[in-house]
Amino acid sequence: MSGSNRLRTRTSAIALVGLMSVISACSASPSSGGTGSSAPAGKPLVIGASVSLTGDFADPGKAVKAGYELWAKEVNAKGGILGRQVEFKIVDDTSSPTQVVTNYQNLINQDKVDLVFGPFSSLLTVPASQVAKRYGYSFLEPAGGGPKVFAQKLDNLFFVQPAPVVNSGDVFADWILSLPAAARPKTAAYAELDDPFAAPIAENVRARFEAAGIRTVYKEVYPAETQDFSPIMAKVASANPDVLVSGTQSEDAYAQVKSLVQLKFSPKFMFMSNGANSPVEFPSKVGAANTTGVMSAGDWFPGSTAPGSADFTAAYIKTYGGTAQKIDNSSAEAYACGQLLEQIAAKTGKIDNATIIATLHQGTWPTLLGDLKWDAIGQPQGSFHLVQWQGGSLVPVFPAEIAKAAPVYPKPSWGG
Repeated sequence: MSGSNRLRTRTSAIALVGLMSVISACSASPSSGGTGSSAPAGKPLVIGASVSLTGDFADPGKAVKAGYELWAKEVNAKGGILGRQVEFKIVDDTSSPTQVVTNYQNLINQDKVDLVFGPFSSLLTVPASQVAKRYGYSFLEPAGGGPKVFAQKLDNLFFVQPAPVVNSGDVFADWILSLPAAARPKTAAYAELDDPFAAPIAENVRARFEAAGIRTVYKEVYPAETQDFSPIMAKVASANPDVLVSGTQSEDAYAQVKSLVQLKFSPKFMFMSNGANSPVEFPSKVGAANTTGVMSAGDWFPGSTAPGSADFTAAYIKTYGGTAQKIDNSSAEAYACGQLLEQIAAKTGKIDNATIIATLHQGTWPTLLGDLKWDAIGQPQGSFHLVQWQGGSLVPVFPAEIAKAAPVYPKPSWGG
């Protein structure tokens, strides 16, 4: 991927502020397409979504699209929502915060979709959710849970994962700090993408580790346009940390591992916020032999007994092929957005935006990700689990009540 494309798709916080100004300047009158429940039973329920099919977030974006479309297929086979067949209108935002605003404006004002679901990444969710709020639309979003998302204090937004992503590293910190003192790392390094999702996760872990006496020997926040990670990883290797915590998105995660392999440096413990949790892309990009022992956070895993998980797994394999171990979490998270709509319709007999917003702010909702509930600004109130690459698959290893295997440590050398 060219440096110019990375600059185009991963804008700075300044660019986001500019986008907010653009959004605020738009008309605030609600679209008639957002009423939902007033439509006759035979009329399709049209859901609009802007998804990254190209650009930096294309890999997880395509997984989100697969989850949305799979849920629509399954719910339509059961008769749809309140007698209405579900149709998705999905458009490509090219991983661009500017394009995502245009897409949701068009979906609401030109296409007059009944509902909207969210894109992939906090970077795109922030401006997209502002558009939805301005037009009175509910905003179920499966993959944008960084602090800046919730700092907006939007009552129409619901992050469909178990916890805010800044807390996704907590499960790794919990596990490390649960180890006997002699087995814990003594030193740590942090490589953090300048991104509203990635950097806060690593910083949260760093604060906990330093408070527990794990000394920081190296830290760098690198810009989004970084392509050559050899200098950064060389500094990591020179510092020789026991644990490396990488606040990453997908592409930089792959590049970091490749650089570490070339440098022949393997830390005893390694956690990556994103990229390493992709069951298909991570081994294909870094080599299957170089995945063993790497850790990340997750909210769904094959064999989960959460409501609807078994049906989702069977439907996914039937539709897309492969095995359960190759299903991306992003597909499960997108599918869970649809599960919530089904439950709202069953409970209220309606499926308009105002009903969705009011109803989701009440009670706890069972999904294939577990039971979900939210506070007033859309922050979920649960927790993630720790996953590790073992035997060529991502396996939940902590906490004990969901673990399918014991954590492996120290991490084997690359190729081990």
